[in-house]
Amino acid sequence: MAVVPAPRPLLGAVLLLFVSAAWGSAFPLMKDLIERLPVEDLLAERYLLAALTLLLIRPRCLRGLSRRTWINGALLGVMFGAGQTGQAVALGSLPSSVSGFAVGCSVMFTPILTLVLFKARVPRRIWAGVVLALAGMTSFTLLSGVEEHELSVLALVVTLGAAALYSGHTIMLAQLSKRSGGFPAYALTVIQLFTIGLFTGGAAVRDGIDLPTSLPDWTILAHLSVVSCALGFLARSYGQAHVPAVPSQVLMSSQPLWVAAIAVIWFGERLGWSMVVGGLLMAGAMLLALPSRTAALGTARERGRRELLTVAGRAAKALADVRVKRSDALRPERGPAPYLVKSACVHTETCPWHAHALKGGTEPSLERLIERATRIVRAKNPPSPGCCQSANPPGPGCCQSVTLLGRCLCDLMEESERAPASSRGRWFRSQ
Repeated sequence: MAVVPAPRPLLGAVLLLFVSAAWGSAFPLMKDLIERLPVEDLLAERYLLAALTLLLIRPRCLRGLSRRTWINGALLGVMFGAGQTGQAVALGSLPSSVSGFAVGCSVMFTPILTLVLFKARVPRRIWAGVVLALAGMTSFTLLSGVEEHELSVLALVVTLGAAALYSGHTIMLAQLSKRSGGFPAYALTVIQLFTIGLFTGGAAVRDGIDLPTSLPDWTILAHLSVVSCALGFLARSYGQAHVPAVPSQVLMSSQPLWVAAIAVIWFGERLGWSMVVGGLLMAGAMLLALPSRTAALGTARERGRRELLTVAGRAAKALADVRVKRSDALRPERGPAPYLVKSACVHTETCPWHAHALKGGTEPSLERLIERATRIVRAKNPPSPGCCQSANPPGPGCCQSVTLLGRCLCDLMEESERAPASSRGRWFRSQ
């Protein structure tokens, strides 16, 4: 029987909130470091360092992986890396507030893509959380003021495409966590981080790679690599195994809340009314997105049923593969098949009356059947002392029957009693 793991939605929510905080802390630090490093170089360096960090912690995490795991990890990395590259390239032609709002639209794209691709029904409570998250995103970005900057429609479309890729990344990761046979979260995280680093590094090598030149810059890069990328992506992989795709996207959309908190506490920015309203809306969205234990238990049971069916299918396939097959396949021969009399004797005089079928035969001999029938008839109709076997009609107590088979048995019994023992074999043996 398959063991269904206990659902832990609270643990998943805590991990996803850590992801949101880790990614939110990266924005003000990147804003400071981008002034000294190109954004393409910074993205490539942080993701490659994150992948190397996780690989150094568990050097054997990539051994023995299936081909499907490598393909899924690379596809996840390409999706997220393309989104990061498109967002970074389009940022130069968009105000930062508009870019942040467009990226935040991924919280709306996720339930729509889930409904279109998988026909999955999203509860009304989750839809309410999506609406509150989008309203909070609007308050943090557009209502806080849009700086004077040219607005490119193409850059806006590219940024919205990046948001759609982020949504697809979330949905795919949630689907992979539901598959039976185990979920290699650590290995998938390492593979996709390497893929993102190589993808973003392709755009950075055109004019060379610039590295940080001071210890504070290396410290910021270490935080961006280890905390924001390595731990953030690892916590996301494990967190989405307990929380569905749409609620997880709502929980991770609270990044502006953490960005505003860090900006106010560490950088001394003024707390505005848009931050307060946006923070309240985000808090309500997170409360609505937190999955209940009952729903998580139903999801876990359904996953257990799927795993049980998968294990049963694999067992049936394995048994079918190891089944012993005949090397000499039976083929029908043309013409009448010969009939072999297994109980035939060469010398009928020496064959005993109670001879059995040949040893190893699957059917009893005709002699045994007749002998048993004779005993049954005699037991039911014992002859009287003065019974005449040849009387017509027979006397009282003689063998009597109204059926054809019964009369034949009576005649057979009378004949066997009159005939000598040496001639009995001729009744049942072939000459």
